[in-house]
Amino acid sequence: MYFDRIRETALIAAMATMAGGVAAAQTEVKIGYALAPDSHYGVAARKWQDVVEAETDGRFTFRHFPSSALGGEREVIEGLQIGTIEATIVSTGTLSNFVPETGVTDIPFLFRSLDHARHVLDGPVGQEILARFDDAGMVALAWGEQGFRHITNNRNPINTPEDLAGMKLRTMENPVHLSAFNALGAAPTPMAWPEVIGALQQGTIDGQENPLSVIVSAKLYEVQKYLTLSGHVYSPAMLLVSKPFWDGLSDEDKAAFGKGAKEAVVAMRAYVDNVESSGVATLRERGMEVNALSEEQKEAFRASIESAYEDYYKTYGKDLIDRISETR
Repeated sequence: MYFDRIRETALIAAMATMAGGVAAAQTEVKIGYALAPDSHYGVAARKWQDVVEAETDGRFTFRHFPSSALGGEREVIEGLQIGTIEATIVSTGTLSNFVPETGVTDIPFLFRSLDHARHVLDGPVGQEILARFDDAGMVALAWGEQGFRHITNNRNPINTPEDLAGMKLRTMENPVHLSAFNALGAAPTPMAWPEVIGALQQGTIDGQENPLSVIVSAKLYEVQKYLTLSGHVYSPAMLLVSKPFWDGLSDEDKAAFGKGAKEAVVAMRAYVDNVESSGVATLRERGMEVNALSEEQKEAFRASIESAYEDYYKTYGKDLIDRISETR
């Protein structure tokens, strides 16, 4: 009896030690992103989590911080650089401040369609840009997607460049966007995303520009009256991990995170495809007045920012811009 109790005690202790070892081996991955859990960001983040956790037998567990819970995109990126945040899904607008070459994707009217953009980013040009993030303390695993950006405002419908004159439009902290809207005669106002809804409600700004995926998921119809389907800029996103975190992973775990990121992109693009086909009807139902620019009207906008293109050629190189334009 005495020895049975000893063996029982030893067995319980051994099981506790094993359980403690399993718990200690599990690594938390903090993932922060700007939008709500039911947005395209949230869809991609959950898919990324599902694949990684399955591929690693649960040794990694994701903890989500949606809706800018860890701060604006700049703060989250800085957290990745120093290793206090492990992963993010982030728009490219802010990233150009960290890896300047990323800004080439924000040039207005550069991408012809979603298919064109996806071919560019999944091909040599896109992969070359991803590789540059290593030097910025981050590892870029894949290009996500938001769709083409459109303009919403509370002042008036937009049909010509003149309709933008003096309009206070929230933009990202992005020199490419700023130069384009300045050339159009608007008053671009850089602002972190968490501040935008309040600024629209208070009338501090007249409007903003974002893809339908953001306009719908952020319920901008509650604070904006007019939507102009301008499609002026294609807006990608990026799936990033912290380089200090990445460098501590085994090759097998790196492969799991890479596979998860690629499957997350598939889910994210499917969400965008759905919103592109259904989002306008949703926004009309919610009371927004919607107009779409014709190709002739878009050409007038392109002509108005011709001066900005000269700066883009100087900044990014005409060869790179031509490579993107000529991709089929």
